[in-house]
Amino acid sequence: MSEAAAPESVTMMDAPIRLTYSYTPGVAQSEFLRALTERRILGQRCSTCEQVYVPPRGMCARDGIALEGTFELPDTGVVSGFCIVNIPFAGQAVECPYVSASITFDGADIPIFHLVQEIDPAAVHVGMRVQAVWSEEPQPSMQTIRYFRPLEAADA
Repeated sequence: MSEAAAPESVTMMDAPIRLTYSYTPGVAQSEFLRALTERRILGQRCSTCEQVYVPPRGMCARDGIALEGTFELPDTGVVSGFCIVNIPFAGQAVECPYVSASITFDGADIPIFHLVQEIDPAAVHVGMRVQAVWSEEPQPSMQTIRYFRPLEAADA
């Protein structure tokens, strides 16, 4: 009886995929997105734990209670974490290297994830103060904030 040769291992394959979805914001996020068109940042505070959510979620994830009312926050904040992206990928809009960062708006407790530009990526650091750079054509989207730029103010 002859032995069959072991098949060669598959180490890579091309599998083009596409994921198309539609996002339907609730009441709180709709208000937030409309405010972005006016270059305003809105947040909501939990009356129990005092956490400030940006963008507003309508409900506190920690306490499970409805968040009531929105208030305006400044468009400045602090880098609370970051990643320098050095690996290009198909369709990317920003040239490598670039910085993706967790940014906590002043007065908020929950960070958002966005780009930091106008600085050498190697100079970005946790605690760095930043300010939003707004799109010239605001729309109800986080893309209305093009990116964040460093502030010359002292670190947080």
